[in-house]
Amino acid sequence: MSKQNAILSLRDWLNETIVGQPHLIDRLLIALLADGHLLVEGAPGLAKTKAIKTLSDGLEASFHRVQFTPDLLPSDVTGTDIYRPENGTFEFQAGPIFHNLVLADEINRAPAKVQSSLLEAMAERQVSVGKSTYPLPELFLVMATQNPVEQEGTYPLPEAQLDRFLLHVGVDYPSASAEKEILRLARQEARNDEMKQPTPITQAELFKAREEVLQIHMADSIEDYIVNLTCATRKPDTIDMDLARWIEYGVSPRGTIALDRCARANAWLNSRDYISPEDVQAVIHDVFRHRLILSFESEASGITPDEVIDHLLELVAVS
Repeated sequence: MSKQNAILSLRDWLNETIVGQPHLIDRLLIALLADGHLLVEGAPGLAKTKAIKTLSDGLEASFHRVQFTPDLLPSDVTGTDIYRPENGTFEFQAGPIFHNLVLADEINRAPAKVQSSLLEAMAERQVSVGKSTYPLPELFLVMATQNPVEQEGTYPLPEAQLDRFLLHVGVDYPSASAEKEILRLARQEARNDEMKQPTPITQAELFKAREEVLQIHMADSIEDYIVNLTCATRKPDTIDMDLARWIEYGVSPRGTIALDRCARANAWLNSRDYISPEDVQAVIHDVFRHRLILSFESEASGITPDEVIDHLLELVAVS
């Protein structure tokens, strides 16, 4: 089986196991192929935890879940030096961050110091404790979750830290038909009637798939389209006054890079060897949503980042 067929089979299996959340599954696979991390926002009980846990079952990869709480310490995530009295030395005890797939559950419940230790590891792909630095695994993906329903006792992530996430994905309730299928699956699991699991994809196969994603052809017009979309958020007054009133700060260069990588992954998952404007438009909301800082006027008027991005797509055309 080719690398692409293996990933597509994994996607089919995930959709059968995690019913009613195809968007989340696609974004997980895009983050995996684009070598980035994602922030998932949704109400409790929408299979966010189960999605990444099931993904780890389909890969030759280790998984760990960290429940973020107000009393969590940075060392609880990264690890710490342990003193060994028998020989009078310190030995590093690795924390849960040293797994391939890490779920940072309710990341906004932990204080800024803990959030920054996780985000530093995400950005640098290493952990520094004392005088030593320890590299993280080559395959390393963090999925952080936020609960939009309950904001009391939370520590919102600063915009600069949000920028380090490749994608910000919103998860909604499943449809009535999907909910019925969830009931059937829950009964099946209660009876221990497990679905047949595909052969786990090796990390070597995944890294080769990433190379294929990077080799996908991108025309100059698509490259210009990506850059123009980003630049339009930084100087909105040059193209539209509504956009200028709504946007306080535009998208950073990380957003340009993320849009390129995610559009490539989306094209690859759709079995194309070239990138179309539709690939860019398919991922731009999840790439830009957390990078746009809206003005007070837009927030007071109830304008959402998604509405701003919709307007942006109407204004910026492919050259």
